[in-house]
Amino acid sequence: MSKISVVPVERLDMGYVCRPWGFEEANRGSIDAHFAGLQGKNPALWNGKVLMLGAFSIADAVFRGSYFPVDYASFIAWRDWNYPDANAHDCFAMGTIRSADGAFLLGVMAPSTANAGLIYFPCGTPDLSDVAGDKVDLEANVERELMEEAGLRLSEFDISPGWLTVLAGPWIANMKMLLAHEAAATLRARILDHLAGQRRPELSDIRIVRGPQDLSPMMPPHVVAYLQYVWHRDNVGSAGGKG
Repeated sequence: MSKISVVPVERLDMGYVCRPWGFEEANRGSIDAHFAGLQGKNPALWNGKVLMLGAFSIADAVFRGSYFPVDYASFIAWRDWNYPDANAHDCFAMGTIRSADGAFLLGVMAPSTANAGLIYFPCGTPDLSDVAGDKVDLEANVERELMEEAGLRLSEFDISPGWLTVLAGPWIANMKMLLAHEAAATLRARILDHLAGQRRPELSDIRIVRGPQDLSPMMPPHVVAYLQYVWHRDNVGSAGGKG
């Protein structure tokens, strides 16, 4: 994994181009066989269309990039085979839920998902439903995933301006902080109630994370980097306020 960096940006400008992916075309047979093996172990996996990011840039506090469609089987093969196409990226958005008492709430991915056991904020790989004309709307993606996975409405939160973009090699996470009006324990109970009512929830549990002592090896590097960045920023701001 290359060095991880966290870059504050004011807005995202994400384009969409329907074009073929060379990796997908060149490895079709191997990709299909790989996915069939995964489905044999986990029949819940579904091979729909998702979006991957090609070229991107950050300039003048704007993250710009261009998405293209691939099937999920190809995306998973690229991931499992150690990202053989360095010009493609897994670029997604996360609504980072922060409670009124300062804790973050993260979900534990359920056994039926492709990321079983990993711990991160509600999110999902962008797909064609996030495309509007020639643009990809990641704020709409955050809103949808927040409701689907956690049963929470974006309108319930105070939404922080801008994004924190975490560059972690083949992964690019665009993080939008969502400030809740409820304490962490109350939020967790609400989300667990939502999960209990779902036939096949994507999350199996909710973790309350208040500080470095709550970090877990099951949290992806971009999530850890984000949390450490925010905590450092909080501490610097607190120290500055004491002067």
